Amino acid sequence: MSEIAGELARVKGAFAQPTLTLLHQRQAPVVITIFRAAFGRNNRPIPTARLHTQVEEHLAGVREAGETDLPTGSGRDICQRWMRGQWLVRSLDEQGQEVYTLTSHAQQALELVKNLSRDRATLSEHRITTILGTVRRFNSEANPDRGSRVGILNEEIARLRAERDRLVDGEEMVGATEDYMHEGFTELLSLVSALPSDFARVEERFAAIRGEILAAFRAEDRPAGEIVDDYLARADALMTATHEGRAFEGAFALLRDDALVTQLREDLTALLEHPLADRLLSDADRAELRGTVSLVREGLDRVLSQRSRVTATLKEYIVSHDAVRDRELEQTLRQVESELMTWIATTGPRATHDVALLPARASVEHLRERFHDPADDVLPEPITVADPADAPAVSLEELVAHGGPQLGTLRERLREGRTRGDARTLGELFDRLEPSLRRPVEIFGLLHLAAGLAAPGPGEPETYAAVRHDGSRRTFTVPRVALPAPDAEPDTRPDTRPAPDQQEARA
Repeated sequence: MSEIAGELARVKGAFAQPTLTLLHQRQAPVVITIFRAAFGRNNRPIPTARLHTQVEEHLAGVREAGETDLPTGSGRDICQRWMRGQWLVRSLDEQGQEVYTLTSHAQQALELVKNLSRDRATLSEHRITTILGTVRRFNSEANPDRGSRVGILNEEIARLRAERDRLVDGEEMVGATEDYMHEGFTELLSLVSALPSDFARVEERFAAIRGEILAAFRAEDRPAGEIVDDYLARADALMTATHEGRAFEGAFALLRDDALVTQLREDLTALLEHPLADRLLSDADRAELRGTVSLVREGLDRVLSQRSRVTATLKEYIVSHDAVRDRELEQTLRQVESELMTWIATTGPRATHDVALLPARASVEHLRERFHDPADDVLPEPITVADPADAPAVSLEELVAHGGPQLGTLRERLREGRTRGDARTLGELFDRLEPSLRRPVEIFGLLHLAAGLAAPGPGEPETYAAVRHDGSRRTFTVPRVALPAPDAEPDTRPDTRPAPDQQEARA
């Protein structure tokens, strides 16, 4: 293979990575925007149902902004497509709830877009100074010549001592320029933003190891001890032979050193309090730098949680694996095979025998579902009789105000109104009553008394302005009932005259 062909194969392999497939699609800006809005910079786990709803809401907002090229389907369908693209991963959190997190490929894409969106110079004094200092420090730690290492350290000590003496003598302090500070903050933010994807790669490696261990246990083609040894060897290799593992170990060592953590916090605080920091950093950048230590802690916690899940898988298998039961099953299968060979030897080639796949069920007429509980025979607490003196005092007027219609008084008012003839309808009669007889319940009393006099007539309904016992007013709409004249009223009273034979007897 020629050099250009090999280079083409390497480039094709890079483009096949999920990071570039995410950035290469037409809808990449929309997808990256949704990922940044939903997960933030810390890649916090989101419950599955909540992310489905958030995706639909974010798509609606982008659609209102005028974007037309959007993913189709429901939030659940879109998240499943993103999982197949290896940009989302679904797992269980510590409470057993299904959550989504971004994969390391998706976080790399977010980091690349974030770096490209920042304004940064291609060449600056800070960049050259950083390269020189890194190369010098790297050489002082890796140079195999003892004399060279000592010479480099002596030069650094002399330079630092001269700078310290100059400052102690009160000479002028050379301040950092705005370009120098801007470039320094940009590189620092780039380094911090790369941490979540590094932790995610270590977490994904442990998740892959867990899946392989479960598959090996289910296959049962190797002894359990060999599988455990393989896991321990791979875990050690992950922490020592890979870039992500070494980064994890370094971060873990940093957090175990309280002095280093304190120094990191103090240095970040001093940089954020620099006079130029307010003009060069946005609120989001300041929050990102201020939360560097918590970001590292959260990433470590997720990695340790994933490693604990792998260890729990091993422990569960080792504890639950019953070697005696496996031997009993193997003996049973061997006995079945022996009986089968004996039956084949004594029967013809076309002989059949019905064998039940499952044992027959035991028929039980009745199973006791409930047993005697002595607590069920305990008598309830005795009912206490309330003292009548504790009852609140209620007057007769209050009882009447809360009671039903006053039929006796209403009957007299109805008779008087018909006699005078000043009310043509039941509603007009109701409006002329005193407030105590204009409660809402009195409307039902009037309708009851007027039921035998006339039926509701056609036309518009009638309005009744009722007055409650507390003085508030309420309006009701009732079918209009016309009041007939007194002579048109049928005599519905019972006949109390004596019968003819009784009259003769009295005569």
